[in-house]
Amino acid sequence: MVKQLPEAWQKNKPAIKAIQVAFDLDEEIGQAIKLAAVKSGLSPSAQIRKILGLSYSIPKRPRLTTSLNDEDYILLGERFAIAPTDKIAIRSRIIALLAEEVSDL
Repeated sequence: MVKQLPEAWQKNKPAIKAIQVAFDLDEEIGQAIKLAAVKSGLSPSAQIRKILGLSYSIPKRPRLTTSLNDEDYILLGERFAIAPTDKIAIRSRIIALLAEEVSDL
């Protein structure tokens, strides 16, 4: 007996069959693709798909991400004089710091 995927998962069925492919490229080529992606407002993956003539999506709200662990929140809390448990306030200070940093560029 073969079970059907739940209806909510049906739209993701093509993605389940997709296989991620990694390319070992010369550093200069990789940097050029990343730079082109940034200039186009795309992810490096979407830029590669664009170069290959494949479909790709443009992010509606491009985001930058980084991982923060509990120790990071402690260090940032000390730096910003904010309780390490107040993660929302720390994230707000990070946003302000990043905005300040790029205003000097």
